[in-house]
Amino acid sequence: MNERIRGAWCATLTPLNERGRVDYPRFVTHVKRLFAAGIDGIAPFGTTGEGQSFSLVERRDALEALLEGGLEAHRIVPGTGCAAVQETIELTRHAIECGCAGALVLPPFFFKDIDAEGLYASYARVIDGVANDRWRLYLYHIPQVTQVPMSDELIARLVAAYPNTIAGIKDSSCDLEHEQTLLRRFPELNIFVGFEPHLPAALAAGGAGTICGLANLYPGVLRRLHDAASDAERAPALEHIERLLKLLEPYPLMPALKAAFAEINGDPGWLTVREPLVALGEDARSTLRSSLTRSGLARSAP
Repeated sequence: MNERIRGAWCATLTPLNERGRVDYPRFVTHVKRLFAAGIDGIAPFGTTGEGQSFSLVERRDALEALLEGGLEAHRIVPGTGCAAVQETIELTRHAIECGCAGALVLPPFFFKDIDAEGLYASYARVIDGVANDRWRLYLYHIPQVTQVPMSDELIARLVAAYPNTIAGIKDSSCDLEHEQTLLRRFPELNIFVGFEPHLPAALAAGGAGTICGLANLYPGVLRRLHDAASDAERAPALEHIERLLKLLEPYPLMPALKAAFAEINGDPGWLTVREPLVALGEDARSTLRSSLTRSGLARSAP
């Protein structure tokens, strides 16, 4: 819990069984596959993992199932942010008690146009409520989803007040200029990008890595994109990622990611999403399947 994370991390999809509940065996198998392919760690129950559609009990039980399946806690940073601050405290405390490397924490997101004082008070209450000096908090900035952006001033105030707790930021704004500003303004923080094509630029500017969804589908490609030492080395991986993103553009992202994963890995058990999301229909899946095949992306890359 004292070490800050770095590298290529996967924002994991959440598999569901025929009853619509978290499929623990499939989840464990998937994460072991990610680790075997070189992924450094996972962030379950974030946006890609449909985290806000699962109850506190479901998220706690799933984390415990991963640990019981033999996965190392220090390679897990679960998403624990909730609309209710007290629930964030409970989920975060559980993750820390389980030995996780930290927690990825959204701002409270139901009310919009929140004053900076309210956001600061929310995060301060989480940190004080968890009451454990050893844990590491990674701020989760995804304003296009939450509609609650975090200003540089808010981040600076939190770092000043809790320098040992605020460890980093996952910036999923998909805004390269904003990512670069964070890297310049907060060199003491570990900054991760959520938008995969921005990873090379972020690393070049001192970024800590990525926490991203496409690592579910092609963990080896993300590993190579992260590790490449030159533009020539990273070009094939970057082109692979950009082609996949282009194919996914016409569809709602999380159902499309699950449909693509099911196709690439030959496992239709991954198609199910939790309400209010709706799985891709057969026509959409057929079109996506054809696109993946034509683009040479229909099988898992080595």
